[in-house]
This record gives sequence, structure tokens and C-alpha cells, in this order.
Amino acid sequence: MKKLFAIILSAVSLVAYTQVADTGIYVERLPGYYEQVIMAGRDTGDENPPKKVFRAGLSDMEFPTDTSLYTPYRHLPPVSQGSTGTCWSYATVSFLESEVYRTTGREIKLSEMYIVYWEYVERARAFVEKRGDVYFAQGSEATAVTRIMKKYGIVPYGDYPGLIKGKEFHDHQRMFAEMEGYLENVKESNAWNTVMVVSTIREILNAHMGIPPQQVLYGNEHYTPLSFLSQVLMLKPDDYFSFMSTMSQAYNQKGELVEPDNWWHCSDYYNVRIDDFMMVIDDAVDSGYTLCICGDVSEPGYDSRAEVGIVPVFDIPAAWINESSREMRLVNGSTTDDHCIHIVGAADYKGDRWYLVKDSGSGAHDGPNKGYRFIHEDYVKLKMMNIMVYKEAGRRVLDRIIK
Repeated sequence: MKKLFAIILSAVSLVAYTQVADTGIYVERLPGYYEQVIMAGRDTGDENPPKKVFRAGLSDMEFPTDTSLYTPYRHLPPVSQGSTGTCWSYATVSFLESEVYRTTGREIKLSEMYIVYWEYVERARAFVEKRGDVYFAQGSEATAVTRIMKKYGIVPYGDYPGLIKGKEFHDHQRMFAEMEGYLENVKESNAWNTVMVVSTIREILNAHMGIPPQQVLYGNEHYTPLSFLSQVLMLKPDDYFSFMSTMSQAYNQKGELVEPDNWWHCSDYYNVRIDDFMMVIDDAVDSGYTLCICGDVSEPGYDSRAEVGIVPVFDIPAAWINESSREMRLVNGSTTDDHCIHIVGAADYKGDRWYLVKDSGSGAHDGPNKGYRFIHEDYVKLKMMNIMVYKEAGRRVLDRIIK
């Protein structure tokens, strides 16, 4: 894999980040990759002048944003999720692409939108079964990907890009509005016909994304999406485990991730103490594994142009980050599951651990390292809600839980 390079900042007048007594500032939110590239030439409906946002003052700090400082594990280049809320699929599919390479040596770009398509179908089916008591939105969780794969398999990106009419970027705003409006009408009219609802949702998806294939050609063989999963990718969805850390549930046993995007109420998350949560992450990256991680990215210390995620001291001193401070943010809603990303490497830099992250969000393209971010261990400890790893990466913790 070619080394990625970033602008190396001069250290003459900079201070290495060690959570010094920093300050918050208001800065003008300038148009970035989303406005200038993804939505270029399209009316976003926003004619207001740029607003100011509260950010940590980072200009006098040095961060390890040179990718050559990291030991990255094999992963495919970053791609944009466009104007969609499908980070959960992009991050998890990217993670599984790395797993395919790790286990088979095959470098195969997989279709994120194949998973998204069937997730919407299953969500619509549940909407009817639950008589509308289902959170219908674009977001979901990493566990949705393995759940969908077990039922529908997966296909290469080239067989189902999910883009039609020559579009360069995905834009699901109109498609989602059509589905949402239709389901609202179903609820208002009590038209609880599963076959009709699923069929109509698929018609909307087909019009905007295309019809997913029933067979794919790989090498000289034809495969169904399920046989492609098992015979070519050789992925076993049940080999991937998810972890969370919350004081609201008993530790060292499975529980539900209480989050709207977990709309099917998956309760297969191992709930562990925060030190064990961090141990799973570090065991993974120290042993040659990547992992999928989801959490909050709406913080003053999460800066798209600086490309970093840090906890400023005006939020909380590093020594005070523990299970209680983490839980308080979960309870008061300041920590939410905004975004899923793919950790592809780590570095120990001047006494601190940093994670190299592959990110499909538009903000990850605002800095010089297009599609990458650099996140400090404190930020992960305080603000990340759940992770998905290969089972062996979590072995030290799982051995204490699974008897």
C-alpha cells in the first residue's frame, strides 16, 4: 500500500498535544467538501450566511497527522458516502473488506449500497409488523451489516454500485423522503399489507438505486450473493462481536445498545467496563486487526480541517475521564451515535495513543489527508459508544465472559 503523506507542521512554535489548558473559540463554518464537491451545482436550500460554530482552539498545537507515523493495516482507499446517512454500512463494509484481505489475501471492493438496499426492505417489513412502531431513518448500526449479510449475502461494488443515471455521488434525500412519506400514508390509512408495502418500498429503491443482482460473476464462476459471501469472501458473520460500555446495564454480559439506530433492538452487545472496552481496541490494533467503531463526532475537539478528534481540557481533564463521566454524557444526550468509522492503524506518539481512522463522511475530506482522521485515545474513551471486532481481537475480554 502506498504511503500517504500530509503536510508536516513546523514544531518550532507548536506544542505537542498533551491536553494543555486550552480555550474554546467561535469560528466561521466555511464551505467544505460537502458543499464544494458533493453538492456542487445543486441547490441545498441554504442561502443563509455561514454560521459560527464553537470549536477548541487548536492552531498552536501539534498533532500526529502525518500518516507515515502510523502502522496501517491493509484497507481499500477511502470513498465518500455522498449525501446519505449510511456511514454504518461504509465503515463496516470497509472493515470487512480488510478482513477478507487478512484471511484470504483477496482485495475485493464490496457494495455498501447492496447492504443499504436490503436494510431498507427489512425496516419496511418491520414497520408493518410493528404497526409503525419502528424508527425509520437513514442511520443504522454495524450489526445491521452482518445481520443483512446472513440473510442476503453481499456482492462486489462493480455488480451493484447503487448509482444510476451517471451520478458521481449518492444522494438519498429524495429517495428517503419518498419512502418516509409512503410509510406515513400506510400508517394513517391502516394499510398493513406486508407484501404491498415491501413491494412499493422496493420500487422506490429500484428507481433510485437500481435492482440488486441475484447472481455475480467472479473469476470464471457464477455465485449467488450468499455463496459469494461464503465461498469467495469466506466471511462468517457470527465471528464478529460487538462491545459497548455503559453503567446502565450489568457488565460482562450481553445487552441492548439503547440507541434509535438500533431499531431492531439488537441485544448482542457485550457490555464491559471502559478499561476493557479500550483493551479490546488496543488488542485489535496491536495484533494486526482493524475494527469498526461508532460514536459521537459532534464535539468542539473533533475538527475536520485539523483532521483530529481530541478532548479539550475545558470539557474534562484527561485524568477525570472514567465510567461516570462517560455515563453522564450518555444519559444527558451529549454523547450520541452520530457516525461510524474504521480504525485502520495506531501510533504511540509522545506518550499518547492515537488511532488512524478511515472515514466516509464528507468532513474527512476537508483536510489534506482525504478520507482519514487522527483520533486521540481520550476521545475514544469518552465519546465512542460501540465497536465491532473479529472474535480473536476481543479474546482476552471474551475469555472472562464466555465460559
